[in-house]
Formats: sequence, structure tokens, C-alpha cells
Amino acid sequence: MADHRSDPSALRFLIGHDLRTARERASLKQTEAAKVLSCSQAKINYLETGKTQQKPGEVTELLRAYGADVEHVDRMASLAGRADQGTWWAPFGDVLPNWFKTFVGLEGLAAAEFAYESLLLPGQLQTADYAAGLLVGNLRVAPMDAPQVVRARLARQRLADDTKPLRFRAVIEEYVLDRIVGSPQVMRAQLEHLLALMQRDNVELHVMPVSVAVHDGLDGDFLLLDFDEAQSIGYIEYPTGAIYVQDQDQVGAYTLSADRLCAAALSSSESADAIAARIEILTTSSED
Repeated sequence: MADHRSDPSALRFLIGHDLRTARERASLKQTEAAKVLSCSQAKINYLETGKTQQKPGEVTELLRAYGADVEHVDRMASLAGRADQGTWWAPFGDVLPNWFKTFVGLEGLAAAEFAYESLLLPGQLQTADYAAGLLVGNLRVAPMDAPQVVRARLARQRLADDTKPLRFRAVIEEYVLDRIVGSPQVMRAQLEHLLALMQRDNVELHVMPVSVAVHDGLDGDFLLLDFDEAQSIGYIEYPTGAIYVQDQDQVGAYTLSADRLCAAALSSSESADAIAARIEILTTSSED
């Protein structure tokens, strides 16, 4: 049965990354890998960059030549066999920047995600009205496209997915709770939505208090995507593009930072109390 979150380009990205990592771990050059498949070095490069669909047989031959264990070979060959399925986000393709489409595809395939956000709530946590409020006056989104962008953002959300919910962990700065996006009513509903999500076993949210002056997030926002079958990937976004962190030592450093951020921030229960306090303030002010 087709995966309802399938994306061929994202799968090719993951498989290519794995092939390159395995080859480098085996201390082989692309020219040597090409001899395994009796092909050109260019084809190996295309396979590793995801420009060409990797066939299960090719993936199996290469990984065996690289000395990968049997279970890993089978997992990656299985992924390659799914790379001809449809793209779930295709209906929103006209409003997604090309550089962002890869992330959307990867996020849809991920089993778990960590996000550190200093200014806004992560997309997985946003209500429709909050998401719409963020797009008011946005230089990169035309007003006529804003509703479709909001629908795309909501379509990405998998926290309440009945079939395969995303395991989500996030740290947000305390002042994100005090930034009134949309209106006080919109913000109150958004905060109530956060509390409801935090009741789920697959959602863990921590608020970083202003009193913690120095922490690992000061270097900037970042995300981590973990996959059941492929290696984890780091993701750093800037206004007109993104950087994918694929070196596993670097990914490990970001994973350590994620754990340290969660430890430095308020606990989940303390974070829920902080959110509830803001809801009370917004409720009281609306009654005055």
C-alpha cells in the first residue's frame, strides 16, 4: 500500500545521502564505486545526489560492496522500492518554494522531529489563524496565495495522525508566548491548542525562560529529523533557502544541543503552567 506521506524526491535524497556516507566510510572513491555497477562516475554522483532514482538492485550491490550489514542493505533497498510513489504535497506545489519542497517531503517521511524556535511557534504546532497571522504583510507570500500556504502548513501537521503520528519535541523561547500573532483571541486559541497537543504522548514542549541567559540555542534555530530506516538529518533555514546537516558527527552535536536545551528549559508541566498563565491573562483582558 502506498505511503500517504510518500515523496520520491525526498526518498532519493535520503538514499543518496546514505550511499555517499557508506562509500566514504568504506574509503572508496566514486570511480571505484562505479566499477561495482560497471557504470560511469557521473552515474554514481547522480545516485548519491538523488538526481537519479536509485533502483533496489543498485542500492543492494553498492552497499554490499561498501561492507554494510545485511539488515541495513535490506532497509535501504526497501526504501528504493518505494521511490516511484506519488508526492503527497503535490496539490500545494505552486505555493511551496523549490528549496522548501525537499524539507516538506523529508518531514513527511520522518518518524520524529525536534525543533528549537526562538521567535515563532513551530509549524507543527500552529493553528490556521496563527499561521494566517504570520503571513500578513509577508514579503515572500502574495496575499492571494496566503490561504493555500496556510492549508499546506496544516497539511504538514502529523501530531494527531491516527496512523503514524510524528514524535515531536520542541523548545521555544518564553517570549514566543507573549508575541500576539493575529489578535488576542487568535493567540488565546493558539495557546489552548498547545495545551491540548501537550496532552498527547507523542508531543513534548518546553519553554525556555528569559532567566536562562545563555544556552545552546543562541547560535540559531534548528531542526532535527529522525527516520526509521535512514540516518538523521539536521535542518537550518534562512529566509531564501536552507542548509541540510548530513555529516553524522555534526548531527550528533545538534542532537546533544537538543537534549541540553530541553534540560535547561522548563519541564513539560512547568511549560504547561506558563502557557496556562498567558491564557488567563488574555482571557481576563478580553473581559475588561
